[in-house]
Amino acid sequence: MTDFTPLSSLSSALADVAARAAPSVVSVHSHRSRATGFVWKAGLIITADEALADEGEVEIGLPDGSTAAATIAGRDHTTDIALLRTQAAIAPVKLTATVPPLGALSVVVATNRDTPSAALGMVSASGKSWRSLRGGEIDARIELDVRLRPSQEGGLALDASGEAFGMAVLGPRRVLVIPTATIERVAPQLEVRGRIARGYLGLGLQPVRLEDGVGAMVMNVDKAGPSAAAGIRQGDVIVAVDGQKLSGVRALSRTLGPTSVGAVVDVAVRRGGEPVNFKVTVGERPEA
Repeated sequence: MTDFTPLSSLSSALADVAARAAPSVVSVHSHRSRATGFVWKAGLIITADEALADEGEVEIGLPDGSTAAATIAGRDHTTDIALLRTQAAIAPVKLTATVPPLGALSVVVATNRDTPSAALGMVSASGKSWRSLRGGEIDARIELDVRLRPSQEGGLALDASGEAFGMAVLGPRRVLVIPTATIERVAPQLEVRGRIARGYLGLGLQPVRLEDGVGAMVMNVDKAGPSAAAGIRQGDVIVAVDGQKLSGVRALSRTLGPTSVGAVVDVAVRRGGEPVNFKVTVGERPEA
């Protein structure tokens, strides 16, 4: 006779994992979109930035079935993290910085049509930090072999013991997890400032092919920006920054993260074929 006790025990354990996390998970209504969020700290909710409309009111659906108003406290497009503020009293979840290993079971606790939901999957990739297509630094690459509906985006990713290790979001062809380390780095800045500081050179650049590599031609210069103050002009071709040859315009943009603001960089350019160097103090990118 087949013994189903191990399966029954696993089923009960997974149900318990979902039940313990559900009281901290809310649905998020933004314009016509529906997503999920979870309570990070008292009065503060983490959700997927991609799921939020650019404007309009935000409403959250609470675990008891009621609704409450929320405001956007801050958002970062590059890491897909948004922070909502609410007066509703909901217990926060405790996040763990542990990155689950390849092949580990994972449960995503979220909402679907304003009701609690859970999805079981496996960690299909577990690796080092990476940069998003928008240039955000994600502290660990975690992919889940699980199917999620759009309304479940922003849900909690839990390991088999119930530890929450990040937020589940929809990637181009897979479900990704924004890990705890990224959330704990970005969310406090959003709470205080509403945005993440990004480096700014004040230049419009166009990639050009050079005989000895790649350059970036200056197509326009912000007259009030740091490069203009340093003396860089339209028509200059940037070939290196801090002694490192340029590998592309996108690569240059990715170096202008939060820690670059205020740094002085040596920008090597060619002006009329002649080499010239400038010291540029990286500014903070103005709000769009």
